[in-house]
This record gives sequence, structure tokens and C-alpha cells, in this order.
Amino acid sequence: MKHHLIAGAASVALLAACGTAQAAEAEAATTVSAEAEVEAIVVYGQGQSRQVQTMTQEQLTLEAAGTSPLKAIDKLPGVTFQSADAFGAYEWSTRISIRGFDQNRLGFTLDGVPLGDMTYGNHNGLHVSRAAINENIGRVELAQGAGSLSTASTSNLGGTLQFFTRDPSEDFHVQTDVTYGSENTLRGFARLDTGALEALGGLRGYVSVVKQTADKWKGGGEQKQFQYDIKAVLPIGDDGSLTAFFNHSERREQDYQDMSFDMIKRLGRDWDNTKPNWKLAIDAAQAYNTGRPLPAPFATVDDAYYAGAGVRDDSLYGITLDMPLAEGLRLQATAYGHKNEGQGLWYTPYVTSPGWGTVGSTAAPLSIRTTEYDIDRKGLIGGLTLELGDHRVSGGFWVESNDFHQARRFYAETAAAPSRNSLDFQSNPFFTQWEYDFNTETRQLYLQDVWSPTEALKINFGFKSVQVRNSVSRIAGNPLKATLESEDWFLPQIGVVYRFDDGLEVFGGYTENMAAFVSAATAGPFSSQSQTVVDYIAKNLKAETSKTFEAGVRYHNSRFQGVAAVYHVTFDNRLGAASSAPPILGLPSVLSNVGSVETKGVELAGEFRIADDWSLYGSYAYNDSQYQDDVVSANGTVEMRTAGKEVVFTPKNLAKLELRYDNGGLYGRLGVGFTDERWYTFENLGGQVDGYVLTDLTVGYRFEDASSPWLRGLEVQANVTNLMDEDYISTVGSGGAAKSDVAGTAMTLLPGAPRQAFVTIRKQF
Repeated sequence: MKHHLIAGAASVALLAACGTAQAAEAEAATTVSAEAEVEAIVVYGQGQSRQVQTMTQEQLTLEAAGTSPLKAIDKLPGVTFQSADAFGAYEWSTRISIRGFDQNRLGFTLDGVPLGDMTYGNHNGLHVSRAAINENIGRVELAQGAGSLSTASTSNLGGTLQFFTRDPSEDFHVQTDVTYGSENTLRGFARLDTGALEALGGLRGYVSVVKQTADKWKGGGEQKQFQYDIKAVLPIGDDGSLTAFFNHSERREQDYQDMSFDMIKRLGRDWDNTKPNWKLAIDAAQAYNTGRPLPAPFATVDDAYYAGAGVRDDSLYGITLDMPLAEGLRLQATAYGHKNEGQGLWYTPYVTSPGWGTVGSTAAPLSIRTTEYDIDRKGLIGGLTLELGDHRVSGGFWVESNDFHQARRFYAETAAAPSRNSLDFQSNPFFTQWEYDFNTETRQLYLQDVWSPTEALKINFGFKSVQVRNSVSRIAGNPLKATLESEDWFLPQIGVVYRFDDGLEVFGGYTENMAAFVSAATAGPFSSQSQTVVDYIAKNLKAETSKTFEAGVRYHNSRFQGVAAVYHVTFDNRLGAASSAPPILGLPSVLSNVGSVETKGVELAGEFRIADDWSLYGSYAYNDSQYQDDVVSANGTVEMRTAGKEVVFTPKNLAKLELRYDNGGLYGRLGVGFTDERWYTFENLGGQVDGYVLTDLTVGYRFEDASSPWLRGLEVQANVTNLMDEDYISTVGSGGAAKSDVAGTAMTLLPGAPRQAFVTIRKQF
């Protein structure tokens, strides 16, 4: 394993705070004592009838620079996070699940703006690591249940993650960060805060920019990202604001090779795609296409490709008005837009470049296969809140129109040497296998009353209505023209919380939710690319639904805060598709209703301040998620025997422990996390991945009281990820779930990164 120290260049930013309805709700959810709010590792949702935790910027900053906020919240109870890289930012490998619900069934927002389900094959949003620069994330709020009624999401069956960007400073300052670390990691971040400009009515904001490059920890290739965020807020009166933002991201990622148990046994965990060895990739492709023996150490042509990559350009923008209209009446409204251009590519031996095999041809016995994405979505979120004595009544809406274009294309290569850069957008294809236009129209309404009959008792009740219409039209490929609809006009949410005088409170609630069908050629009802199948789905399959009961107790005093919760979830009409071939083949999948899932669980978390400078945090979660039915075909044949089997990708036990020290100057953190074994087969026949323990270390020093202006405001932080150099499989399901895998040949695993070290220097002027 290599440990190269590396450097990152610094960059700039202009942003501001926004007061959306969701932000106001988040503020209410984190009302605790000032002392606990400042020093706690996790802030628990006092006053909320749901299981809610908030992680602040101080905790996010303790991670290695560039780390996804998704990885940072892995310590929260019920959360499983997986990634093949140290930062948790490599999107092909990134997976997060909560209480047995995978990423596609969770909701994500940034300052209230929907991020969709954040899947790699983007169709309705973008990953949070592209939506905002990590250093600009001010806090992350997790609701392990279905989330609040106002959340702009049609996928939050099993949990909601809301990300909130940092407020701009009232004073002018410049922040610069430089990171140097393993695998030639080079990251530079800079942010310029204007402060309040009195000549412009108190307008304040910031502009920030970041650039990062890093080598892969195995194989050849780079992971690169460039981003800038701009945001400004204009105060209106004493208690209103107008906020505008524009965030842009350019991400270029070289892929790691998907692996199987068989591959890991034969080739080792450090095996990867052949890049930069072009000759080996050509030899393997030529042998496959001529029927000759494969070159060593190949056993199958899928053991390695030359390379794979993800290329994404995103622009996310919006404007928010938050202001009182009258005494006790407040308006929040956000208009937003998102444009994305993306390609995911593989060098494939299954399709040769035109002319290969003819006399005198320079064509390669392989080609580049892409899946191409273009998103253009626009939306509006609005809400009113009315204070009426003991009642706080709120209602609002969310509308979005999403035009999504998707295609599968092939690009020629030359045998002598690569003629294309896999980290560039490809052009001039020689073949388009399929191409479709999709449109998704979303309408959501909600109404809620929070009633406080006494100072100690609070009861909330309300409902939301959801209607989503998906349509598709063919440009190339199989004929396909259809419209599907998901709707439910009454999805209730009821909750109660009672606060005792000694820091104790009890809470409980019930929520119903629905996940709408998605519009894509690689996921959801249209992924079969068959008119007959889609017509069948329209008539016979229903949208997924969940019913969640949860209850718990919270307690806090000057030295301890904690929570204990239990939950029961009935997940009906779960839709799934089993993979039966290497992902590179891109074979259409047929969606099936795999029946109901019953989930029961317990979550415990708490933090104890051992001394003024020392604190100890721990969490434990137990989750039992089981399929209740076998998968039965239309003619009554049992296709998968899943009744009573454990749900794929879901560990039963999760445990986290974190010791932290901070005296204002010197600080440090040691975190240890256990993740239990997981299945990737629906029938639980083969395909069980061992559990693992990961340890991370942070040590730093702040020169807060230094007399020298060069040292004042300076901070140095060192991070070591996977401190004990654990050999483990992190991502499970990169190539999808399988029916069974007794032979261990399903290519759906990605080993986790080895021990790596990073040093960050921060300076504020």
C-alpha cells in the first residue's frame, strides 16, 4: 500500500443563508441547551415526534477534507454507508441505507431543494457531493423514518437526509484550505465572504471554489473534481430574506473494477482494470472475439476491462423568499433549476470497433460503451405557516417538471494505442443502441397542524398528497411509448411528544408514504425497454408504500444526552430486479413485485462528556428486515423463494464508538465502527459478505491565541482513514442484487480502501 503525501491548491466563494420552511423546521428540531448544541457530536431532535439527529459543521470538519457528508453521518444509529474510496465520494461505489431501506428509497434535499434519490445513473437529481462543496455544508439532519411532510421527495419511504449550507459571515474574511495526502491527493479550497454590505441594504454572501485530484488506491487513473458555489442573501425588513444561489460541479472519476468472490480469491483484492496496460486489454478482447485462450491471469473476459469512468457536469440554482406576511403568518417559497450532462463509460470487448478483423484495419477489438444522461428540471416549492394560539398550522406544495434524455452509445478505438481520454465527454459514436426521452411531472401538497395544548405536550397531525406522471418516447431502440402514474391523495402522519421537567421526553409517531415510479431506461418500469412489459406493469404493478411506527425516549443534562427508539415498518409492493450477467452487458431487467417486507428494529445513541475536554459517543442499531412473500410470475410459477429471507444489503447489527478530545487548541478523535454481514442474494443462497471493523483517527491543532498574524487563525489537521488497515468488502451491490450466487461469480462487490493519511492546513484572514 502506498502512502504519498500530497498537496492541494487553495480556491474561493460568495454564499448566504436561506430561510426555507425546511430550514425553520430543522432549527426547531435541534433546540437543546446552548452548551449541548456547541459541544455535542450529534444533536438529538428534542421536540420532534420522530427519530431525528443533526450533525453540525464542527463534526463534519473533523473528517478528512473532501469527505462526503454521507460518510460523516455513518456514525448515526441505523445508518450504513459504503464506498470504495477513503472519502466516500466515488459515486459508482457509494451506497447508503437506513433501517433496511436502500438509497433509492430515501429522500435527499439541499436547503430544501430536492436532490432526487442520488443514484449513480442520475435521472431525477444529483449526488450531494456535486450539489455543494463539502466545506460549505453547515449541518446534516437525518430523519430515520419517512421525514417531514414538507420534504420535496417522492422516494423517502424509509428516511430523509436534509443538507443545509453554511451561512455567510456578517464580517469580511477569506478562508483557505490546502490538503496533502495519500495517493497523490491534492485539494485546494478557498472562500471569500463579503460581510454585510450596508450600502446595499445589508446584502451579504460568499463565493467559494475547490479543486481536487487523487490517484486511485489501486489500478491506474484519477479521481478529479472542480466546483464553485455562489450564494447571496438580502435581508427584507426585520425578519425576512431573499436568497439566491448557483452551484456548479465538474466531476471526472476513473472507476474501480466490480469484483466477485471468485475474482477476489483468484486475483486478490488489489486486482483492478488493466489501465494503463492497453496491450493486455487488447490481447484479452482479441482472444475473446477470436475464440483463442485468454492471456494470463484472465479466467473470463470480464475479469478486467481497460477502464471505466463517470463524467458529470451539473449546475444547480435557486432563489428563496422567506418573510412574514402578517402577524403570525409566514411565507416561504423557493424556485429552482438543475441541469446535468453526464456519461458513464466502459471499454467493452463485447462490441468491436468498426473495421476490426479486416485486412489493414487499425480498429481495436473493443469499443467504448456509454450510458448518457441529460437532465433539465425546474421546480417550485411554497409554504405558509400560521400561528393560531396553541396551533401552528402549515401547508404547502411542490411542483417539478423533469425532462430526462438517456442513450446507450458506442465509440470506436484504435488497436495500437488509446485514441480517446476516458475522462472526457465522448463524441462521434458509431452506434446508438437505444435512446429515449422521458418526462416526469410531480405534484405534492401537504397540510399539518402542530398543537401544543400544554407547554409539555405537543401533537402533530397532517397528510400529504402525491401525484407523479411518467412518460417515455422512443428515439432509437425498441419501440416504447407509455405513460405511468403514481398517486395517493392521503398519506397521513401523526405524532406526539411529551417533555418532562428533568430533561426527559418521550415521542412516538405513525407515517404512511409512497415512492413513485421512476423514469429511466436503466431503472424502474421502463428498464425492460419492452412495450409489452411496460403495459403489463401499468395494469398490474402498484407503487411502493410504507407504514412506519416509531417510539422512543430522549434525555439530556449538562453531561449526557441520548436517545432510545424502536420501530416497525411494513413495506408493501417492493419492486426489484435480479441481475444475471456482468453489469457491462447492460441487459434490460424486468421489474417484479417481490411482495412485502417487515422490518423491526432498535436504535440507541448517546454522548457522555467525561470531562470538560473529553467526550465519548456511542450508537447501536439492530435491524431485522425480512421478505414476507415469494416472487411469483404471472402464470403462478415461483421465480424466487424469498419468503422469510433477509433483505439484501442490510446488516442486522451496527455499532459505533467515538472518543473525542478538544481543549480549544489541541483536538483529536478516535472512531471505531462495526458493520455486520450482508447478503446480496434475494434467496440468501451464497452471496453473504463478512462484517468488518473500521477505525479512523483525527488529530489537529488550532493556533487561536497566537500573537503572530501568520499563526492566528491557522489550523493543522491530520486524518488517518482505516487506521488498522482492515481488509474488507465495502460496497455490496455495485452490480445489483442476484437471485443466488453459490458459485460466487456475481460481479457486485468493491473492496474498501486501505489505510490512507491526509494533512490539511486551514487559514482564515
